[in-house]
Amino acid sequence: MATAIQKITLSSSRDIPFNKLVLAQANVRRVKAGVSIDELAESIARRGLIQSLHVRPVLDADGNETGMFEVPAGGRRYRALELLVKQKRLAKTAPVPCVVGDAASDILIDEVSLAENIDRAPLHPLDQFRAFQSMRDKGMTEEAIAAAFYVGVNVVKQRLRLAAVSSKLLDLYAEDGMTLEMLMAFTVSPDHARQEQVWEAIGAGWQREPYHIRRMLTETTVRACDKRALFVGLDAYEAAGGVVLRDLFQSDDGGWLQDVGLLDRLVAEKLKTAADAIAAEGWKWVEAALSLPYGVTHGLRAISGTVLDLGEAKQATRDAIQAEYNRLSEEYEDADELPEAIDQRLGEIEAAMEELDNQPVRYDPVEIAIAGVFISIGADGSLAIDRGYVRPEDEAPMDMAEGDEAPKENVDPETGEIRSPAIPRAVITIGGQPAPADEGEEEDGAKPLPERLVTELTAHRTLALRDALANHPHVAMTALLHKLVSDTFLHRPATGALEAHVRSVHFAAQAEDLKDSPSAKSVTERHERWGDHVPADDQALWDWLVTLDDATRMDLLAHCVSYGVNALYERPNPYGGSGVSEHGLKVRLAQADRLARATGLDMAQVGWRPTVGNYLGRVTKTRIVEAVREGAGERAAQLIDHMKKGDMAKEAERLLADTGWLPEPLRLADAEPADDSGEDESLPAFLTEEADEDEAVDADEDEPSMIAAE
Repeated sequence: MATAIQKITLSSSRDIPFNKLVLAQANVRRVKAGVSIDELAESIARRGLIQSLHVRPVLDADGNETGMFEVPAGGRRYRALELLVKQKRLAKTAPVPCVVGDAASDILIDEVSLAENIDRAPLHPLDQFRAFQSMRDKGMTEEAIAAAFYVGVNVVKQRLRLAAVSSKLLDLYAEDGMTLEMLMAFTVSPDHARQEQVWEAIGAGWQREPYHIRRMLTETTVRACDKRALFVGLDAYEAAGGVVLRDLFQSDDGGWLQDVGLLDRLVAEKLKTAADAIAAEGWKWVEAALSLPYGVTHGLRAISGTVLDLGEAKQATRDAIQAEYNRLSEEYEDADELPEAIDQRLGEIEAAMEELDNQPVRYDPVEIAIAGVFISIGADGSLAIDRGYVRPEDEAPMDMAEGDEAPKENVDPETGEIRSPAIPRAVITIGGQPAPADEGEEEDGAKPLPERLVTELTAHRTLALRDALANHPHVAMTALLHKLVSDTFLHRPATGALEAHVRSVHFAAQAEDLKDSPSAKSVTERHERWGDHVPADDQALWDWLVTLDDATRMDLLAHCVSYGVNALYERPNPYGGSGVSEHGLKVRLAQADRLARATGLDMAQVGWRPTVGNYLGRVTKTRIVEAVREGAGERAAQLIDHMKKGDMAKEAERLLADTGWLPEPLRLADAEPADDSGEDESLPAFLTEEADEDEAVDADEDEPSMIAAE
């Protein structure tokens, strides 16, 4: 005989005046969590009481109902209603929908309170995102949605951006196939096809970090902090139809400019406009480029002009802010740290003084007619204008009497031929970086470093050696004396790291960042300081030199000698003639090591860091991994060895940033400097095919823990 299923009976519901309700002391919720009581009260005022209270009659000592009801489930709603009553927005006797339980039930009131709080499924975040999207689709503005749920407008924008991700990825998120942080990363790009393409590329792998997703989605864009973007301006770019990708979930430094072709066109147009305006001043030529290489003015004559007066009003302003600057500097000279307001004010004063000091210069119209101007874009996106340079071919012809000789600086010391200095023109690079190497080349493993890369690296070292030598007058004196004694007594050929006639060697191949390096700035600033004092007249120059004290003469000697330093690698010419022989190159590099030792030069300490542009993007994957292993340890190398070339180079740049690691052409050789006697030995190991086959770096087993590309 079948047993009848017992039917349950639900508690009845009724409206009870609020002043007949009291909060049960057995309510389990003690810790504040979730929406505040104030926000819940506002929600009830806007939408009404969406969920009824659960109450039980209060009994007296004899078990009779007292007419009061206690609230074991719904305590936060009760407190919100209580707040509305205190604010006189709700009547004390207002009816409250309640579900009335049995006072004689054997179910503890504590159990009811606990069950009410845990027998609920929290809303999945995706449901909230889609609900916000639905409300906007039905006409609510983002501001109205934010006001309705008491959140910031930016929170609503974030939720709507998440809801706008590809539906395929949203379904994966709903099924816990990806984390919320990963979904946030996909919002950087609105292109659903690209989002899905990136997921297909990384979904089956282990490298699915949000930063990697963002990098893949923005790899063909330009950062808003790029000097091209700063030069054009985001408003002009967007007005021309350009799209800026923004990350609403973390700092993005202004976002990413998606249309690189449009950006480059706007840069070219704005540069052309600036060049036309400068040309209207009457200059013979104007050379405009995105970036100009270091030494572009070498061999050109700089014309001088007259700085226009400030005028009485501007001069009074200049004097006033200078006085304020001096007063603040004296007042806080003993302070360990400047107050924020004072530091900001000093910065404003410095900027104002710099603007006032940067007065226009008046040039002689006759010289303007034969001179030109260089225009480029600074790292901060500002227009850099360098006026007043005369090319040798534009100089007014000089009548040379019969038997006169050409100036010595225009005569090749080896051939005796009159030469014209070669003036390299700037090359406009796309994106400010050389094109990355083809992935197909990686199968060759640790190939020898490309000759151009070695030349660029040794250009960095040459410039740093010049700066170091100029700061060590006694070393400069020794180097100069060494060269002169060698020429006088030993009659050696003109090879080595110092050319005693001090003909500055131009860097035919150089990295984009060479002109912005600390060494380049130091050399230029020192040269300008001396140039302010050097007389132009030959006799006046002699008289001035005679009056200098020994210390000043040594400093000037060191500066001049430093311009003769040549530590550049160049391809040896085995057949003699022009260029350097293999032995000559060996002697040059060995002497460069000797100068580095004597001056204490460390390329890492003077600011050289391996980047994608100056090294890591130019070598094979094997060399990138080897560099990380040497600089950051075996563990870091293992974390990147599976990556593609582009990602590997970028991550290696981050890992090596503060390690002081240097590529072989920039390192100081451990061995004693080579003998200059004349045996023709092989080139340094890093220039030979065999070098990579035998190189092995012992990873440190005890490498300290680090954060890497995990």
